[in-house]
Amino acid sequence: VTGPIFSCNVYVSAGSNIEPVKHLRMACEVLTEAYGPLTTSSVYCNPAVGFVGDDFLNMVVGFNTNASPQSIHDFLKQVNHRAGRPLNGPGYVSRTLDLDLLLYGDRVIESDDLRVPREDIKNYGFVLGPLAEIAPDLRHPSNGHTMAELWDAFDHDRHPLTRLVISPL
Repeated sequence: VTGPIFSCNVYVSAGSNIEPVKHLRMACEVLTEAYGPLTTSSVYCNPAVGFVGDDFLNMVVGFNTNASPQSIHDFLKQVNHRAGRPLNGPGYVSRTLDLDLLLYGDRVIESDDLRVPREDIKNYGFVLGPLAEIAPDLRHPSNGHTMAELWDAFDHDRHPLTRLVISPL
């Protein structure tokens, strides 16, 4: 006998500064194949953070799933690797694809290799801005503020974003 299967809303950030349109499209295709229909933010352009490099294109996608947070995290790492990113490469470098699990419902998870909600939500405009676009009323599991409230209070000058029109993504 198995217990009930619960599904929840999941949010994933996607970024690239090496052939970014190609890699963001590929990420959306792979995530749709794995998890079904996606809610997608606009694509945003922003300068590299933490190193000198080409600008990044970033977006956030949301989907509903009953997959475990660890299985999603592991899947995202595999997709990053298939796109040409080393499994344990350095942090602040140019990359073909960077997919990260941001939120898994209202769960707070802290393990050796998985922290949800991801700190990037509060730290980077290129994560928070797209997330606030597609889920403005979603509450941050740790502090209770909505994504719109967090975005309104964010220092936009520190991480400038430019919304792009890229279709179809």
